[in-house]
Amino acid sequence: MEKEPLLMLPGPVPMPERVRFAMSRQAINHRSAEFGAAYADCVRVLKTTFGTANDLFVISGSGTAGMEAAVSNIGKDKEIACLVNGKFGERLFKISQRYGKAHEIKSGWGTPLDLAALEAQLEKGAEVVTLVHNETSAGIKNPAEEVGKLCRKHDALFIMDGITSIGGDIVEADKWSVDIAITGSQKCLAAPAGLAMVSVSSRAWERLTKNPPYYLDLAAYKKSAAGKPMETPYTPAVPLFLALREACLIIEEEGLTARIARHQKMSHAVQAAAKAWGLSLFPKIDKLHGYSTTVTAVEYPEGVKDDVMRGYIKKMGIIIAGGQDHLNGKIFRIGNMGAVSAPEILATLAATQIALKKSGYTPKGDGVLAAGEVLG
Repeated sequence: MEKEPLLMLPGPVPMPERVRFAMSRQAINHRSAEFGAAYADCVRVLKTTFGTANDLFVISGSGTAGMEAAVSNIGKDKEIACLVNGKFGERLFKISQRYGKAHEIKSGWGTPLDLAALEAQLEKGAEVVTLVHNETSAGIKNPAEEVGKLCRKHDALFIMDGITSIGGDIVEADKWSVDIAITGSQKCLAAPAGLAMVSVSSRAWERLTKNPPYYLDLAAYKKSAAGKPMETPYTPAVPLFLALREACLIIEEEGLTARIARHQKMSHAVQAAAKAWGLSLFPKIDKLHGYSTTVTAVEYPEGVKDDVMRGYIKKMGIIIAGGQDHLNGKIFRIGNMGAVSAPEILATLAATQIALKKSGYTPKGDGVLAAGEVLG
């Protein structure tokens, strides 16, 4: 029997068996008490991962659907300041261009954001700000709390993409003054792809724009969720909801603090390995920006080809990510999201160390040993 590959990507991620099994049952009525209870379980746990007491809904659609729901419901016909230092910041900017007057505040991928330029845009009248908290395309974590402070200072609404941080890193949406936070099911939650989760503040409800997209109308989700049983306004992807419920129960059983600590330890282990090999981490961090807790972006040494090295790793049954767009062939990325721990990390690092040698680069030190010291 062919063995399943180990996905060590920035999503999708390996799913626990009980999450997978939850999708294999017979269909249930999505207007039933049983579905409503499953939905309620998801919301209860997700509020802890978001760090919010605000309304929270699950939309059948990818994380990008959550992005578009956020922008279209509070950004339509408004001045929107979009912070960009990676691919997904660019995506929020492109969505914002379709609904409002979007202003791109651009930094190089993996470099610190220009918060002075953001404040200048807010002083000019920007009403909405978008930010990607954890930019997996470059492996950098952005200062959401500081952005939230600027938004409150200038009475702007704050949209935060937490798609690759919520459930794997510290996120405090309410404390950070986030008005709409977004995540996706296939990242740190370790559930199947296809669901977007969105939290909405009272300030956002007060400033809803008219005529958002029919399917992404957040007011419709609020109305349906308030019923008994709890429902979605349109037919949901029921098997995905049931799988998400199991993933959320696993988070509850592990404990969010322990889960975040596990993600932090795994990322520190990967970083230690890269440094032992003599390779540079891609992001340029400062006192406000840090390395991602859920994916590590590493620069290729000269002479090592992306397809060759990752091809060797794939032959060993493990899949890691390369760079996107203009970073293709320049970096590789190892994810440590969701249901992974020391065995998966060490296997991935061992395979990478072997692949580096086979690709023509001799690591300066033993990255697996360095990681083991962190994990031990």
